[in-house]
Amino acid sequence: MDYHNPQWQSSMRIRLDINNTLRTVVGAHGIDPADIHAMAAAAGAALADIEANRAHLGWPDLPAQDISAILAAAQKVMHVENFVVLGIGGSALGNIAVQSALNHPFYNDQPRGTRTHPRLYVIDNSDPDLNAALIETLDPASTVYNVISKSGTTAETMSSFLAVREHLIKTLGPNALKEHVIVTTDPSSGFMRQIGLREGLPMLELPPNVGGRFSVLTTVGLLSAAVTGVDIRALLAGAAYGYQIASNPDVMKNPAALAAIVNLLCAKQGQNMVVMMPYSHHLRHISDWFAQLWAESLGKKTSLSGETVNVGTTPIRALGATDQHSQVQLYVEGPFDKLVNFIAVDTFAHSVTIPSAYSDLEGVAYLGGHTFNELINAEQQATAIALNDAGRPNMTHTLPAINAFTIGQLFMLLEMQTAIAGALLNINTFDQPGVEAGKIATYALLGREGFGERRAAIAAARARRSAQWEV
Repeated sequence: MDYHNPQWQSSMRIRLDINNTLRTVVGAHGIDPADIHAMAAAAGAALADIEANRAHLGWPDLPAQDISAILAAAQKVMHVENFVVLGIGGSALGNIAVQSALNHPFYNDQPRGTRTHPRLYVIDNSDPDLNAALIETLDPASTVYNVISKSGTTAETMSSFLAVREHLIKTLGPNALKEHVIVTTDPSSGFMRQIGLREGLPMLELPPNVGGRFSVLTTVGLLSAAVTGVDIRALLAGAAYGYQIASNPDVMKNPAALAAIVNLLCAKQGQNMVVMMPYSHHLRHISDWFAQLWAESLGKKTSLSGETVNVGTTPIRALGATDQHSQVQLYVEGPFDKLVNFIAVDTFAHSVTIPSAYSDLEGVAYLGGHTFNELINAEQQATAIALNDAGRPNMTHTLPAINAFTIGQLFMLLEMQTAIAGALLNINTFDQPGVEAGKIATYALLGREGFGERRAAIAAARARRSAQWEV
């Protein structure tokens, strides 16, 4: 497949439909097209700024990176049964999203032979039961662990690594780490790099200027993708095409810019929650990945000028058609505080006909002869209709098909959407001081050296708590 063929690329272009966000469709709670046009100049300036600073930002240039070291590292572990990622946030969510989007829904359950690549597990929590189960379940002799941490100070990841390290040494001997651990970290500094050098571990470099939530197309996400058989060249080609589309200076033809504008206009009128609702089981974890990207990038206390603004919209993860039976009641009849973003798919990998039966039972018989493909797309359209009738704005991204090219394209479109939205909000899209505050409190509670003052402040705050309000 020639992923750079313009005609084929055009056939795989992701489409955005914002008609259902407009007042002409959903009424008073929709947005005025004139307001979209009014923000076009500012969005165009944001696009120009992203392009001018792309080398500093790093992630816009990822489609052109050299992936030879990643492919070589992946090839060296193809013989093992299990590949385990130890990471959290941006060092986990993208890995999960790529694998679940592009591999068999029961990938890990397939027998070796049917499944020609290692199974993938992602450990992204310090939960003791999860970490104990990892040690108890997987045979260390047929497992390789990829430890992902830019600094080596991420408590959750490093704790899992320490547990795995001890387990490998106890079961396979002191030299086991070199054969069973791959480090992905900063190219020049940090505790994780020091450990990698000290232990003689194979290491892949993280681009130091790319933040975790934008790192799915770096060594962070690409190694596990390659290990599980994903065509990472196609993934990057799709991302390059996505950047091309999302850089169009004609904002009215730019899906990333339009989506950013629509999100902010809806937020301005009180719809400060964005529901990401793909109608595809393969895309369920795209919502998880997007939730971090959107929340951590745009939820900020201060503007670039230092003014207290407390901005941001809350991402909500949903899955069609599953959540039609759990959340859609709220979306249709609850508060007018949500913008629903559907992701639809034109062509699925399989076409499955629903068998005909029970012809005398009309409530069942009508399904026979239709396909599951028709059903899930009808359910997406029906949910949009229900929202329209209730005056609730919604928009739809449509993928022509699910493949590595369209998934790479989708990642880049959503990253650009987020960057444009941050620029329009006049905030730093790429820092996360709220996350750092929690990390510092964790360091203090666990007695890390240098955090005694914060530990004392926490103790003083706890002393002011009243037992009266604990029941």
